[in-house]
Amino acid sequence: MMLRASQLASPVLCAITQSLIPTLNLSSSSSLSIFQKPASFASFYKSLNPASNSNSFHIHIISRSFTSPKAASFSSGTEGSSPGGGDREILVQHLLVKEDDLNLLSELQRRVSQGREDLSDLAVEHSICPSKGEGGMLGWVRKGQLVPEFEEVAFTTPLNKVARCKTKFGWHLLQVLSEREASLLQDIQPDELHKKMQDPNFHKEAQLIDVREPEEV
Repeated sequence: MMLRASQLASPVLCAITQSLIPTLNLSSSSSLSIFQKPASFASFYKSLNPASNSNSFHIHIISRSFTSPKAASFSSGTEGSSPGGGDREILVQHLLVKEDDLNLLSELQRRVSQGREDLSDLAVEHSICPSKGEGGMLGWVRKGQLVPEFEEVAFTTPLNKVARCKTKFGWHLLQVLSEREASLLQDIQPDELHKKMQDPNFHKEAQLIDVREPEEV
C-alpha cells in the first residue's frame, strides 16, 4: 500500500491486518454482540498510540506466527500460556438463535456435523446475529474479547468441530476455523519504516491505516 507524503507526516498512523476489520465492525455497530468491550475503529486505533504528538510518531507493525490449520488444536489454559491462552488468537464463526429455538439449533448442528451444509450458509439463513451478513464470521479474536460462556467453549473446542453454547443472547453454534499467535506490536521510527516499505514481505504482514480524525487532516 502506498502512502502519501502527508500521511507519512501524520502523528497517528497504525498498521493492522485486514482480518481484524470485520471483528471490530461487529463489536462497534451492534448492541447484539458477543464482544465484551465494544469500541469504534478510531478509538481503538488511537488507543494504540496515545502519546503521539506533532514532532514524533510511531508506526505499529503487527507481525504474526501462523500455525498449520491441519495440525492446530485447542486446550484449556490460562491467559499468556500455550494454546487457548492469551498469546493465541482463533478465527471463529457462529450462528445465533433464540433461547426457545433449541430444537432448530440441534437440527442445524446435525446438518453441519454430517457435512451436509456449511455453518456459514446456515448462518445467513437462520442466525439472528448481525454477523449473518458475513456468514457468521467474527474474525480473529483472543481471550478477553468475548462473553465468558462463548469464550470458554470457543477456546476449548477442537479445530473445525461444531459446538454449541448458551449466552444471554440465546443459543450459539460455533466453529473455530484456524488459530495463530497473537499480534505483536512493535514501535519503529519513520526512517526504519521507509526501509521496511521496500520489502515486499512487509505488505503481506501489515496494512497501514490512517486513523486521523477529520480535523487532524
